[in-house]
Amino acid sequence: MRFLYNAIAATLLAQTTVSALSVGGREIIVKKDSSALQDIVTYDQHSLMVHGERMMVFSGEFHAFRLPVPDLWLDIFQKVKALGFSAVSFYTHWALLEGEPGVYNASGVNALEPFFEAASQAGLYLIARPGPYINAEVSGGGFPGWLQRVKGELRTQNPDYMAATHNYVASISKTIAKYQITNGGPVILLQPENEYSGAINSSYPFPDPVYFAALEKQYRDAGIVVPFISNDAWPHGYFAPGSTTQGTSEANVDIYGYDNYPIGFDCANPTVWAADALPTTFADLQKTISPYTFNSINEFQSGAFDIWGGSGFDQCAKLVNMESERVFFKNNFAAGTKLLNLYMIFGGTNWGNLGYAEGYTSYDYAAAITENRELNREKYSEIKLQGNFLKVSPAYLTASRGNRTTSEYTDNPAITVTPLLGNGSETNFYVVRHTDYQELTAVSYSMKLPSSRGNLVVPQLRGALTLSGRDSKWVVTDYDIGDSTILYSTAEIFTWQKFEDKTVVVVYGGPGELHELALLTSHPALVLEGTNVATKSRNGTTILNWQTSPTRRVIKMGSIVVYALDRNTAYNYWTPTFERSDVWGNYSANVGNTTAVIVEAGYLVRKVYTVGRVLHIDGDVNATVPFKIIGAPKSTTKLKFNNETIPFITDYVTGEWTSTLHYSAPTITLPDLATLEWKKLNSLPELSSSYDDSDWIVADHNTTNNLFPLRTPTSLYSSDYGYHTGALIYRGSFVAKGSESTFYITTIGGSGHGSSVWLDDTYIGSWIGAAGAESHDDTYKLPELVSGRSYVFTVVVDNNGLQENWNVGADLMKTPRGILNYTLSGQPQSAITWKLTGNFGGEKYVDKVRGPLNEGGLYAERQGFHQPGAPTTDWPAGSPFTGISSAGIAFYQTSFKLDLPSHYDIPLSFRFGNTTIADTTSNYLAILYVNGWQFGKYINNLGPQSSFPVPQGILDYHGDNFLAVGLWARDASGAKLTNFSLNAGTPVWTSFSAPALAPSSLYTPRTGAY
Repeated sequence: MRFLYNAIAATLLAQTTVSALSVGGREIIVKKDSSALQDIVTYDQHSLMVHGERMMVFSGEFHAFRLPVPDLWLDIFQKVKALGFSAVSFYTHWALLEGEPGVYNASGVNALEPFFEAASQAGLYLIARPGPYINAEVSGGGFPGWLQRVKGELRTQNPDYMAATHNYVASISKTIAKYQITNGGPVILLQPENEYSGAINSSYPFPDPVYFAALEKQYRDAGIVVPFISNDAWPHGYFAPGSTTQGTSEANVDIYGYDNYPIGFDCANPTVWAADALPTTFADLQKTISPYTFNSINEFQSGAFDIWGGSGFDQCAKLVNMESERVFFKNNFAAGTKLLNLYMIFGGTNWGNLGYAEGYTSYDYAAAITENRELNREKYSEIKLQGNFLKVSPAYLTASRGNRTTSEYTDNPAITVTPLLGNGSETNFYVVRHTDYQELTAVSYSMKLPSSRGNLVVPQLRGALTLSGRDSKWVVTDYDIGDSTILYSTAEIFTWQKFEDKTVVVVYGGPGELHELALLTSHPALVLEGTNVATKSRNGTTILNWQTSPTRRVIKMGSIVVYALDRNTAYNYWTPTFERSDVWGNYSANVGNTTAVIVEAGYLVRKVYTVGRVLHIDGDVNATVPFKIIGAPKSTTKLKFNNETIPFITDYVTGEWTSTLHYSAPTITLPDLATLEWKKLNSLPELSSSYDDSDWIVADHNTTNNLFPLRTPTSLYSSDYGYHTGALIYRGSFVAKGSESTFYITTIGGSGHGSSVWLDDTYIGSWIGAAGAESHDDTYKLPELVSGRSYVFTVVVDNNGLQENWNVGADLMKTPRGILNYTLSGQPQSAITWKLTGNFGGEKYVDKVRGPLNEGGLYAERQGFHQPGAPTTDWPAGSPFTGISSAGIAFYQTSFKLDLPSHYDIPLSFRFGNTTIADTTSNYLAILYVNGWQFGKYINNLGPQSSFPVPQGILDYHGDNFLAVGLWARDASGAKLTNFSLNAGTPVWTSFSAPALAPSSLYTPRTGAY
């Protein structure tokens, strides 16, 4: 922590003073002030600084664990870097890393080292958020299921809970510490805990500085020296620098931050923005809460989660779209935000049961980069425009926010303007929006702009400015572009670059908008390309006035060249930077200290570099597009794209290298899944009278540490016995009296969960699942029972994930899974003796490669038959397209070869069609396994997800693939798959190297499997 003013340092000196805090009888002394530990990452009230240089932290959230192909992490990083971003924020998932208490396993796809190395290669800094609590719509909020057995209150100073965190925090910190910037790595900030902002009936003070300081101490003791940041769920100032909580400042972080999700999650009504949703108090709150640090929004809504039975992520992408980005993101910048982390920039997949109960397999999150890594949402391009502007606008980092107004800077009260005035710079910024930010229609206005040449009414030459519905804009005055100054521009700036013989400025506007730009220069305007540009030179200023159109304009004024584009054309422009030879390397740095080219190339530009006299551009294309290079180094004479030589001509007017990138769609051959040779296995042998359950765990715990009181003689909570994921199976044995007529049961498996009950091999009934139904009770009618005869209930309960634990004190993560209650009419509860199973081995899980959550308790899973190489030779033929004719669980397996074209990124997805029987929706769950990885849970009667992306690296694009489907029919009439298919998206010709297969394991017989 390094402040610009000694007075500020003195004010906060108290933070480093030891307070008399203790936990578990031990005194806590936290090395709080990061500046005492390192001097590379510093900050003041304006911005973060790295190596002494101010930096806009424009970041996106990306979780490696939701893309279990390490070689694809660089792909995501490069796509984020191309946005103009400087950083990525990431969570780690404790439950995946310590599935067995005391055993930390961060190997294979869970190893973080390749993630850090890929970030470094791309040139992105990292914001580490290891929790231990993360929320994140993952099972347990990141907590491992065995915490249900910890009696102490979670997320508190309770010694039992704190002891449970030690191994994870120490282990994850050791890896993160090794990759801090102080050790040459990309990690520049760390956030302990997450959204520690609410409590219900906690046994401890809230917020509790003892707990928070103890957690910080764990990280510091493990070698973390970069600044701590926080993430309040809303800006109420918990543990902000300079604050006092419960009489102490010992728990205070270095940089205070918060999150905000103003648009909400009503994806069913994607065009509706609430009247009061736009935050307008952030800047004032920051000055009150943490006046000596910059405004930091560590999570801001850039998408939306969806739930079982929801509207689907395509609808969510309409809710949080490019329009919301223009209005809400720029509103954040109007508040002087200098760290903005978008949640999510890439969502990924909740494969292998890692998601929380309310959500389905996809975690696309309506993010800018889709679940299958495509860039086909306009919101990606809109973010790129904003990110690249901030990258070349260092004056923003010290600008001081003025008061927003509807009159001082505009002639129309329907327009609100917020000024950000130069502080040590002549450059001023103005964020323009509708006063009613929901406004759907365009509004005309003019600007009243103070400048170095006096007060100006803009436009000066002709016409009026227009702000389209749900839009917001940057306007600048006295904007520094190196050796020259833009007096003002109503057109938004995408980028500017100073080249060897000229400075190029790229500006853009919405369709048909009128814009005006004035440059301080004695040179008149020379229109090199395009028409209908009004120009005027006077008093050392040259003014340009035009109406945007799909045809670009290029105007030269001395050594300054302005490219005036419409927004849709600007979407196709990129500004890759050359790697520096100093400590910055590929990382984002001040525009004055970097060199770049400006490229028009369509889909994606990943990187630029030179080899001898050859200029190399690497990127992706999905259509034939113009290819233009602005500012090619004078030392280069040849051009390659994706290492292929590209002939070009030099435009004698603009000096650009001009060519075309040709795209040819490859031939893609995919298998017809319906015609493959399928094998079938009964995955519910437990119904057989000869089934031996002697190896099953007896449910004999007559007490529980769980907060939920028992309603049964012994606990039937699965986590009490070490089962935390996937399907659970219970077998209840009893001797009949002959008078039993009904069986009442309450199951709990989370939202969307289903359950089925059999008496011996007789189907009794099912709960088909419903959105929001955490638990369900049913009373089933029994057939006539014979007195004195032994019977067995078989109950299958799906566990859709553990609850999150947002409110401290509620301990909702401990909400049990399994059977809550039951009654067999005519018998006491104790008449039934229960056994249960879940995934084979429970917490001593067998598949160390795919981790502790990938498998549930179905017979085929326990045997490992979902893994490649399963012994299916003797299985009978049977297809999921035929299915089963009665309630039950069947397991189907097949294999197929792929041989897809090289040098193309081809997104593949498995799609399930809706099945109806006798014009009625069929009630079933299908579980999808690809090469042993569980990559989908499809609930036919619930949805909304029917398409399940599976990335290359899980699928072998040039070899054999093992495919399996578990089919759980919850109707007496059975179930089958309809139109189950493998589909390809648009192939992209790419420079990105094909990923290696994710670390995997083949089938081996499991000793003791039952």
